[in-house]
Amino acid sequence: MTTSSWHPASWRDMPIRQVPEYPDQTRLRAMEEKLGRFPPLVFAGECDRLTNLLAEAGEGRAFVLQGGDCAESFSDFNANNIRDTFRVLLQMAVVLTFGGGLPVVKLGRMAGQFAKPRSSDTETQGGETLPSYRGDIINGSEFTPEARIPDPQRMEFAYLQSAATLNLLRAFATGGFADLHEVHRWNLGFVARSPLADRYADIAQRIDETLRFMAACGMNSLTAPQIRETEFYTSHEALLLPFEEALTREPMTHPRRHYACSAHFLWIGDRTRQPDGAHVEFLSGVANPIGLKVGPTTEVEDLLRLADRLNPNNKAGRLTLIARMGAAKLEQKLPTLIRAIQREGRKVTWLTDPMHGNTHSAGGYKTRSFDAILQEVRGFFEIHDAEGTFPGGVHVEMTGRDVTECLGGAHCLTEADLSANYATFCDPRLNAEQSLELAFLVAEGLKSRRGASIQLQAAQ
Repeated sequence: MTTSSWHPASWRDMPIRQVPEYPDQTRLRAMEEKLGRFPPLVFAGECDRLTNLLAEAGEGRAFVLQGGDCAESFSDFNANNIRDTFRVLLQMAVVLTFGGGLPVVKLGRMAGQFAKPRSSDTETQGGETLPSYRGDIINGSEFTPEARIPDPQRMEFAYLQSAATLNLLRAFATGGFADLHEVHRWNLGFVARSPLADRYADIAQRIDETLRFMAACGMNSLTAPQIRETEFYTSHEALLLPFEEALTREPMTHPRRHYACSAHFLWIGDRTRQPDGAHVEFLSGVANPIGLKVGPTTEVEDLLRLADRLNPNNKAGRLTLIARMGAAKLEQKLPTLIRAIQREGRKVTWLTDPMHGNTHSAGGYKTRSFDAILQEVRGFFEIHDAEGTFPGGVHVEMTGRDVTECLGGAHCLTEADLSANYATFCDPRLNAEQSLELAFLVAEGLKSRRGASIQLQAAQ
């Protein structure tokens, strides 16, 4: 993957955007050196395994569920929040597995999603202008001159919090918390209290019948580890490159290959995807599977050039394209990009991010409409069906908490409800109920597509 001219610091010679201005460069260099001595957070073999799973999703043999906070917060860090988000992702995955008849690759926006790009370098409140809040790994959200100064010490805190989160996630994934029977019981509780209970009852009943059949065949938590345990991977936007470089390693088990060991999967955002920019340069040389956000301003020429830079060997599973068009622009933009990728024979995995293109203001809050989110997801599947390609998965900003940040859903949250528990410092997230509702609705679509495919194969 690595070219002869690439090295972990080669991005420093490239133009860069969305970079904080640290006033004390000596402290910054000292922190980079300190982080460089810390153990990796993830391992090369795990990253390679994820690459293989993403390749399966790109060929329609698996489905990716990527979800978590828009930006993790130091102050919200506790075991309950980690558990609740992990739990909802498990619940969503079980429903999607049944709907699609495919294994679900679980990829959390967790244990490292601390930096956020901003549309402006400054923010004004009450006539005072200060640097924008760029995520807890860089500066503080409080609107004071002191809090908004970029502080290198925050990188160490982010590392330690990520390590603790990963430790708990690994325990949850392998210690029995992820048992299919428990997850299904949680889903039954959700169905019982949902206003759309009748609509979801069929899927829940069929899952229950499947688990009973498996138990009758002797497949239970004691005899089949796959029922008791799960694989779970972490991801975040590779925005703060000094942090990413400091955690890049060349493992003894994988000589001459560099891995960004802050997460299994890193992506480039829509604001930092310049082909000759620093972020593309950095991720072009690491061996992790990587993602690229594809927005409504993405042109065919740029996308193909980026595919060349980021996946020159055209390796399946290496590059995931995450479409974030907005429901209103999806039909206009996405088919052309899919056709160009297909025409050039590029091996990619397509995900839909139905969150970022559907943000608007209401009642003084930044919010998103559940109906628009669902519309973009449905449109994503319909376009891939029409193009004969595979919709590889969904990428959502969500939380296991009962926040009131997105409008709509089965409980019909309105503009008046936003103030009840609007807890995000950045972008609005689906709450636990809305996340599960989305999973059930997507599962219905996957189940219908699978049924149509079976009928077509039978007719042939």
